[in-house]
This record gives sequence, structure tokens and C-alpha cells, in this order.
Amino acid sequence: MNFRTTLYIPTAPFSIAHEDRLMCIGSCFADNISTKLEKLHFKNMLNPFGILYNPVSIYKTLNRILNQQFYTKNDLFQHNGHWHSFDHHSQFSHQDYKIVIEQINAAVQQSFEWLDTANRLIITLGTAHVYQFIETDKIVANCHKVPSKHFNHFLLRTGQICDSLSSILNVLKKKIADLEVIFTVSPIRHIRLGMMENQRSKATLLLAIHQLVEQLDFVHYFPAYELVLDDLRDYRFYKADMIHPNSQAIDYVWEHFSNTHFEKETLELNHKIEAIQQASQHRSFHPSSDQHQQFLHKYLGRIDALEAQYSFLKLDVERVQLGQQLINSSDKMT
Repeated sequence: MNFRTTLYIPTAPFSIAHEDRLMCIGSCFADNISTKLEKLHFKNMLNPFGILYNPVSIYKTLNRILNQQFYTKNDLFQHNGHWHSFDHHSQFSHQDYKIVIEQINAAVQQSFEWLDTANRLIITLGTAHVYQFIETDKIVANCHKVPSKHFNHFLLRTGQICDSLSSILNVLKKKIADLEVIFTVSPIRHIRLGMMENQRSKATLLLAIHQLVEQLDFVHYFPAYELVLDDLRDYRFYKADMIHPNSQAIDYVWEHFSNTHFEKETLELNHKIEAIQQASQHRSFHPSSDQHQQFLHKYLGRIDALEAQYSFLKLDVERVQLGQQLINSSDKMT
């Protein structure tokens, strides 16, 4: 007897390798994928404007980056003693507006240079619900705790999402011929507005992505949402808030993502990197013993061998962590 629904995912029509340049953008579930990628030394940039939840804000971010549209004081507002941008996460907010502008424009420049050659774009949509600032009629990425009376709230239409995202993705594809775009829908439920509103929102996102996949042959969908909601389908795989997937669920999604998008050589390299990272985190009860010192030298040798084999790979952090545990012969004698 089978007591669960197993989701079978076909292999992607393209691969992701360490030589590729990736950008992950969108909701906090994008953070989970990005963290896995960065730990394994993939070349990746995550959310240059901070976490983004709705498709319109993602469109505006990509458009602003591509056109190198820098920010001025007129793009900011002051609230609760801090300067903020409605386009950015509160991590950019500060009491000094000059610091806000400096940080934001540095992010614009850095992400423009990165996106100019990024050939893998992972977009995670979180919600189709948006808040529109009444004073400017602009949809915001972050309300920064400004009272709700200053916003109109509504659910985006499928056509709005498709039109905005398809336009910017086509511009990107013209710049980068080998660009491949992966959409996911975050399995994190936005239940502040209610369970039914969350379901309508997720359904809208899923329908919009389906249309984008049908329209653009370089756009693909990875079912992270279905893996958690339909395959795992159990509160054991959620954190205590019963909203955010726990580490087991994230690892499960990552395993399927890896098997879907990584070729055999990439998977093998990932395993070798993980083994070195585990070794670098190991702390012996007898750090000066010959056995442990030989263990350290063995893995330092493996780092040298991997870096010689893969010129794009730099395991400096792991080398330092292992090297800090080395004891030279003179120290050992004393």
C-alpha cells in the first residue's frame, strides 16, 4: 500500500553547472534555494533589492536594474525616524537618507553588471496580492509598517502578471542568448488575509506561470509548491508556525531540484564539496594527534586536487577552516 502521492518530475531540458551565473529573485523561499547554491560554490546573486513577494515588484526590479535607473532622495520617504524605499526591503532603511541612496544605487550597479551575463534566472513568486500606495498609485514591494489606510489592496489578474513578466524576460533573452528562466511558487502560505485568499493567490500565480511557459520556450516551471503541498502533505514538514517549510522539506525540494537540473558531473562535484565542508567543520577531541593531522592534510590535498581540476572553483573558506587546525612539528614537540 502507498500512503502518499509521489510527484515525478521530468529532467529539465537544460542543466545548471558551477560555471553558470545565476540570479535568484523573489520571496523568502528563493533564499532557501540560493543558500544551497552558494554553499556549493555556484556563482549566484540573491535578491539585490531584498525579498520580493509579488510579480509586479519583481518586474519593476528587473526593469530598473536593466536600465540602470538609479535612485534619488525623491524616490524615498520618511517614516518612524527612518528613510525607506517602497521598492526595497527594510534592510536598506536608515536614519540617514544618503546612506540609503548609496546602498540602493550600489545594489543597482552591482546587479546590473551581474545580470548582464547571468544565464540562469530563478524567480520565486510568493503572492498575487499587492498593495498600491494611494498617493502615487504605485504597487509597493514593502509597506514598511505605513498604516494600511494609505494603500489600496487587490489581487493581480493573470493577464497583468503575464504581460509584465513576459516583456522583461524577452528583453533579457535578447541580451543573453543562452538564458533559461525557472519559475517556482513559494510553498509558504500567506494567510494573513485568510486561507481562501491565499489559495486564490497561489492559483493565480500558477495560472500565470503556466501561460508564460506556454508562450516562451526558455521559461520553465519547477513544482516546489506541489512537492510540499501535495507530495509531502504533512505538518511534520513545517516549522512551529505551521506556515514555513522546515529544513527537511527544504532538503526534499532541493534533492528534486538537483536531480532535475544537475548533470552527473555536477552532482558528483557537489558530493565532493559537501564531503570537504563536513571535514572542515569536524572538531577532534584530540586535535594534535597524528591521526587528526593526517585527516586535515588529506582534505587539504583534496581541495588542491579539486581546484586544479576545476579552474572556476575556489574553496578558500574550507581551506582556511582546515588550515587553522594544523599544528606544525615544533608546536607539537612543545
